[in-house]
Amino acid sequence: CMKVFIQRDYSDGTTVKFQSSFPPELEGKLDRAAFENTIGQLNAYFREAERGSCSTYCEGCMACLTAYLIFICTQTHYEKCLRKVAKFVQEQNERIYKPRGLLLTNPVDRGLRVIEISILDQPIVSRT
Repeated sequence: CMKVFIQRDYSDGTTVKFQSSFPPELEGKLDRAAFENTIGQLNAYFREAERGSCSTYCEGCMACLTAYLIFICTQTHYEKCLRKVAKFVQEQNERIYKPRGLLLTNPVDRGLRVIEISILDQPIVSRT
């Protein structure tokens, strides 16, 4: 199957952000608004993950005080956001991408370098 790659956008530095330009390979296969919504939401999740706050500061302090043993019991803020990304990708695949013969790959699986969209030979029908 053919693959389309959405590259990282480094215009704001090294924060995790993906380009929102619509790839011509998806023309006629996916609505432009649905694509932009997906990329926008993924970028928002990564913005949230990298945002510093009082709770992330306290999380770091607790990690130092416990020699990072606290992370045996709890997840970091970043890990929680990555779980949100995985859930969002799964939902988008079920609702939007698979019925159109496309498959969105979690960017974490590609080392946060690209978003991969596979153009499948046949649409995947969900069994419910």
